[in-house]
Amino acid sequence: MNRRKFIQQTALSGAAVLTASIASAVPAQYPLTILHTNDVHSRLDPFPMDGSRNQGLGGVAARSAIINEIRAEADSVLLLDSGDIFQGTPYFNLYKGEPEIKAMTKMGYDAATMGNHDFDAGIENFANQLAHASFPIVICNYDFTGTPMEFKYKPYTIIQKGKQKIGILGVGIELAGLVPENLYGKTVYKNPIESANATAALLKQQHCDFIICLSHLGDKYEEDKVSDEILAKECYDIDLILGGHTHRFFEQPRKYRNRKGGDVLVNQVGWGGIQLGRLDYIFSANSRKNWSKAHTVVVTRKTSE
Repeated sequence: MNRRKFIQQTALSGAAVLTASIASAVPAQYPLTILHTNDVHSRLDPFPMDGSRNQGLGGVAARSAIINEIRAEADSVLLLDSGDIFQGTPYFNLYKGEPEIKAMTKMGYDAATMGNHDFDAGIENFANQLAHASFPIVICNYDFTGTPMEFKYKPYTIIQKGKQKIGILGVGIELAGLVPENLYGKTVYKNPIESANATAALLKQQHCDFIICLSHLGDKYEEDKVSDEILAKECYDIDLILGGHTHRFFEQPRKYRNRKGGDVLVNQVGWGGIQLGRLDYIFSANSRKNWSKAHTVVVTRKTSE
């Protein structure tokens, strides 16, 4: 081998080794897309074309089409709901929630929690409608012992998405004074901050990379009432709170510091299925997670972002 060829081959080999070293030094990245709804209130059809502000918006057909488009382009997608699935249109008056739960099953929801209006036809009715659900109802601060819901819910669920282990828990609002007692029966309300922290700690012990709380507490109040804002500041291990109840259309998620000094995002997307929330995260091989983007998708036949 002549001197020139030897130098060329040595340079190429060195470059290949350097490239491989750089590639191995860059941690692998894993994306996660989280889609969410809240307070859909039995809105299966779009709002009527009556000249109102929301005309033509919403509806499960348009939402399903958007979800399918996102699933086709994204590697790992979670679809979640933060309660008040029921009440608000004649569908609920006539069918007591069956078409709502069936529609969510068709769309492939991964988990949901309960809102106060999900008790509107009684706790036994809600429990019965779950026969149509392929997804779990998660709530950790309601004790359903001795009720029809006793064996129909979970305090949390764990879902594997790609390389990531995602823990999902739920918290509900206090029912006394908000829901007639005969509708929720022997359901016992427990402190949502304490319950959420204890449940999130269990999820951390099970090596979850990311912990989501589905909340129907409401985002914030002027009076001294437990809310998503308070939960975010008082929690230790929750990364993301997807809220409901107060029907707020957030332009961007709100960021808080938890008890450990870490970031907690809170998001909410109004009511009536008008918007679909979307948050994109990037995880690295060392389990670090970075929120990369969040936006809402307006649910209509011609989608816009």
